[in-house]
Amino acid sequence: MKSKYELDQKDINIEELAKKALSDDKLPKELMDGILSKDNTTRKNCFETLQIISNEKPEILYPKWDHFHKMFKSKNNYHKYIAVYILADLTKIDKDNKFNDMFEDYYRILAGDKVMTASHVALNSSKIAINKPELQEEIIERLINIENIHQGKQKELLKAYAIESLREIYPEIKDKEKVMKFIEEQLESSSPKTRDLAACFIERCE
Repeated sequence: MKSKYELDQKDINIEELAKKALSDDKLPKELMDGILSKDNTTRKNCFETLQIISNEKPEILYPKWDHFHKMFKSKNNYHKYIAVYILADLTKIDKDNKFNDMFEDYYRILAGDKVMTASHVALNSSKIAINKPELQEEIIERLINIENIHQGKQKELLKAYAIESLREIYPEIKDKEKVMKFIEEQLESSSPKTRDLAACFIERCE
């Protein structure tokens, strides 16, 4: 049955949809169903709308943690990708420390061989490190040791995403010298993107 919210329309206003979801009890359920849709447009629209909600009103989606956790464990890489982002946002209000319990599972993706999913874990690490200060030191260790952790062939590119996260949390990092050493080493990276981000990091943070 076709959704009355026209979630399959390419020109839908995502911002307006997210606002509507705050007052319409039925829309959040349709969005949750929509992220599992086989239709690419529907899935994309629902994900982007839920991202706005998880970022601005995470308390609305926190009760659905188990649903996203199930998606995270899916063999479907797009489902996993969605969960990586939403769960990172939800750590902001994770009063039950559900993320702490799945920490190793989350960062096992970083240690895998698929740069596509690993890069999103690296990129979302800044949110988690800010929202979960008790995990910050361990997260930083994982990011600066990607060379030894990641099993894929594109380690140099993955380091670029680690640098982006480290730049976000740098003001809060206690051992800045250790992190800066990692950044300086990336000035010699074989990845142009990683080299550029390392240079930008040093320019802004030194």
